Amino acid sequence: MSVDTPQISPACASDSRPMIRQLDDAAINRIAAGEVVERPASAVKELVENALDAGATRVDVTYADGGKTLIRVTDDGCGIAPDDLPLALSRHATSKIDGSDLLDIHTFGFRGEALPSLGSVGRLTIISRADGFDAATIRVAGGETSAVKPAALSGGTVVELRDLFYATPARLKFMRTDRAEAQAITDVIKRLAMAEPHVGFTLRDVSGGGEGRVTFRADPETGDMFDALGGRLGSILGRDFSDNAIQIDAERDGLRLTGFAALPTYSRGAAVAQFLFVNGRPVKDKLLTGALRAAYFDFLSRDRHPAAALFVSCDPHLVDVNVHPAKSEVRFREPGIARGLIVSGLRHALANAGHRASTTVAGATLGAMRPEPIGPRVYQMDRPGAGAIRQAYTSQAPGSDMPGFAEMSTPSARFDPVVEADSEAPQEALPLGAARAQVHENYIIAQTETGMVIVDQHAAHERLVYEKLKRQMAEIGVARQALLIPEIVELSSGDVARVLEVADDLAQMGLVIEPFGGDAIAVRETPAILGEINATAMIKDVLDELADLGDSNKVQAKVEAVLSRVACHGSIRSGRWMRPEEMNALLREMEATPHSGQCNHGRPTYVELKLADIERLFGRT
Repeated sequence: MSVDTPQISPACASDSRPMIRQLDDAAINRIAAGEVVERPASAVKELVENALDAGATRVDVTYADGGKTLIRVTDDGCGIAPDDLPLALSRHATSKIDGSDLLDIHTFGFRGEALPSLGSVGRLTIISRADGFDAATIRVAGGETSAVKPAALSGGTVVELRDLFYATPARLKFMRTDRAEAQAITDVIKRLAMAEPHVGFTLRDVSGGGEGRVTFRADPETGDMFDALGGRLGSILGRDFSDNAIQIDAERDGLRLTGFAALPTYSRGAAVAQFLFVNGRPVKDKLLTGALRAAYFDFLSRDRHPAAALFVSCDPHLVDVNVHPAKSEVRFREPGIARGLIVSGLRHALANAGHRASTTVAGATLGAMRPEPIGPRVYQMDRPGAGAIRQAYTSQAPGSDMPGFAEMSTPSARFDPVVEADSEAPQEALPLGAARAQVHENYIIAQTETGMVIVDQHAAHERLVYEKLKRQMAEIGVARQALLIPEIVELSSGDVARVLEVADDLAQMGLVIEPFGGDAIAVRETPAILGEINATAMIKDVLDELADLGDSNKVQAKVEAVLSRVACHGSIRSGRWMRPEEMNALLREMEATPHSGQCNHGRPTYVELKLADIERLFGRT
């Protein structure tokens, strides 16, 4: 019998075996740069974060050609002593941690990789002056460091990076256009400016030479945390966001959520206005993004996205920020608590907003009217006071001796007098005012002290019925339908473990599952309101959502979609004439019901027009 001889791979032959080598510092730094510095915006982020960690109150950023040829960051921070400049360019040298506890991190940076990485792929110059020391400078190009030399600087630090990736030209081929890279830099600065509202930021483009132009500026804000943050968000995201955002402040199990979130009727077509921060650090985290989406899913259609700037703060030991080279992702010790805090905090704040709808709805309405240009204002009588208006209204009401507008009304524009129940508190003083007319048997016209309100009666009542159904379901729970024969769903072992982790949450929504042995689960009960369903398809939809967002609202969304359809069919239909008391009752119920400012599909249920805006349409200003 012959014995088989073990086959030796050619790569492992003694004469061709690969040797293990120790890479030199220059190669190590270039590899690190590939992880930390992906594009010019990444370099700007690292340098500005260093400035903020140094206690800067003013940060000026200058760039040219999208940051490819020049990035300069100037700050008024504490500076670097001359003897520490060479150490600052060494790998893993940092002043921010001592290495004893990698979770006790209170700064943006902590790895000591940014400066040596930048110096290995570009031409880096640092000029700095610390209190009690003379200014000094050091240069490094392609990993070669010069000696420390005297320099002229009144205080703080100036870091200048030229010819990024000149030492690794292959990386330049992956750069986008100058405009795209410049936009990425602007986005980075805006996020950091949101995180530090008490710090001033200036961003300047000097492409082509000269003084260039300021592309972004944010002066330091004053006041407490919410005042400063509100002012900074208004300057970055615009006045429309500030006017339509609600303040968030919630706390749970050592985590605190603060910030501002926009009303559902102020939504966007893409997730471009969602800014999330953990302990002041801008992050892009699927857990937090999924929680934000879950908080709004009952108020927005799937093609609309909420706008928010949310800040989660906690003890550094409760979150690990060292899970991504760019520090853009985090991992919470208790992710369920973080997610629950965001969902409950946002929903509570949205409920407190009551019937409020965004001001942009009125702006869009006025814009749609497009008044024709008019000439100089023609003299008109001043607008009469409230007493004169009531007297004129009474004289023109049906049954009056004077013929009025009511006698000329058409079937599509009924005008019914509304008797005020309490003359001491006129209904005009209430948020949605007093009903004055119904037009086209679908829209209620109400008068307020400052203008008028137009209400979509079907959309408004649909939301009221829907909220009532949800309250009833919350009180009595979701009715379950036990399956005569449990449906067995075959899955992978990982999917089985993942879906069983949320079994309790699914049971609250009427979907009861349990392990069946091996790589399968058994669906025992389903939500009765859904009728006959494909349990396998639903479980797989839940798993897809878990993989994408870290949590699933699929079952709840299906249940509430049925409630929405029930509410639609059970609400006041378009084309139904309403009596004045019915219209006023609808307005009062809207004022008392949370989320009544938008229908079940995220559209506004009413539009409020200020009297000044109406007068402007007719040239009375």
